[in-house]
Amino acid sequence: MASGKFDGEAFFAAIDGVRIARDLTWKKVAEQSEVPASSLTRMSQGRRPDVDSLAALCAWSGLKAEQFTRGAPKKERREALAELTAHLRGDPNLTKDGAKALEALIKAAYQQFRKSQ
Repeated sequence: MASGKFDGEAFFAAIDGVRIARDLTWKKVAEQSEVPASSLTRMSQGRRPDVDSLAALCAWSGLKAEQFTRGAPKKERREALAELTAHLRGDPNLTKDGAKALEALIKAAYQQFRKSQ
């Protein structure tokens, strides 16, 4: 991916994660975020959101657009696996054992699929 490009696929996957965590339908996501359902459909087909939809979905979800900018220089390197672990353990919708179980699954999958160095 070229420097500074927005990764719409990763953003949509994260929005879907928020939707699942909040136990919502896509119709409810559209209503709550005030983003047209047609925009969500286009995003599910691989198209990037327009700037207004991006802003509304970031505000609704708590995600930050810069998390999905690939190739741009970063001030610091953050490890995705560490952030996922912290988010899982801080999720009030999960029991402590549930968070640990998900963490174990994600760590195993991460080790299986990460790029070899």
